[in-house]
Amino acid sequence: GEEKNDYVWLVDFKNPLNNKFLVVNQFTIIERNNNKRPDVLLFVNGIPLVVIELKNAADENATIRKAYEQMQTYKATISSLFTYNAICVISDGHECKAGTLSTSFSRYMAWKTADGKKEASRFAPQIETLLKGMLNPATLIDLIKHFIVFEKNKKEDKNGLIQIETVKKIAAYHQYYAVNKAIENTLKAASVDGDRKGGVVWHTQGSGKSLSMVFYTGKLVLSLNNPTVLVITDRSNDLDDQLFDTFAASKQLLRQEPIQADDRKHLKQ
Repeated sequence: GEEKNDYVWLVDFKNPLNNKFLVVNQFTIIERNNNKRPDVLLFVNGIPLVVIELKNAADENATIRKAYEQMQTYKATISSLFTYNAICVISDGHECKAGTLSTSFSRYMAWKTADGKKEASRFAPQIETLLKGMLNPATLIDLIKHFIVFEKNKKEDKNGLIQIETVKKIAAYHQYYAVNKAIENTLKAASVDGDRKGGVVWHTQGSGKSLSMVFYTGKLVLSLNNPTVLVITDRSNDLDDQLFDTFAASKQLLRQEPIQADDRKHLKQ
């Protein structure tokens, strides 16, 4: 005679191996009279989180581009498959790359290490490295919780009409391992015996340092009981604006609204 409320967690993020992982080959999906069978689906607790499209390495016409195009066909014909999708993987037997449902072909990235410590040999099959490095249960669950963001971009068509599109982004392998290492070092540095020196993360140009900082901050918020994070740029207002825009677009992951300081007085506030 009384109502009671409780939480039901779809995924156990604290204990990755407490989830049920199922790999299914040729799972049939029927939607609006379209009958499709993606090559491999990865289910976590019955939720299809990863779709893998494979092409035959022995067929010279079956390129990784064809695997990407097949993924676009699935998006158009069996779109409900992507309601819960976190990662899309394409491979032609030689190359293997991962992205999200909104990633363009040029942005699909290889996962270049199986353990985060050393890069895999270029002679090792890329799909084996990606499966071991990216899709092992612990890393997959970590990626889903801490390393996916949504950004809104303005896009102008040939008629001059502005459209706002939402882009889903997932960390590349170097961002994933750098952020986790940085979190580990920060917790050590901030501990009772810590030296207060977290260390340095070095990026090449265009390798996604803004997003690395967002992923780091988002995970730190949960790891250090919501600390204050101050980001200082030393170059231009453009860089400051760009970095702030990246943080502002990722407030879901940060769990709060970032603030851009106008001057010293504002910063002290």
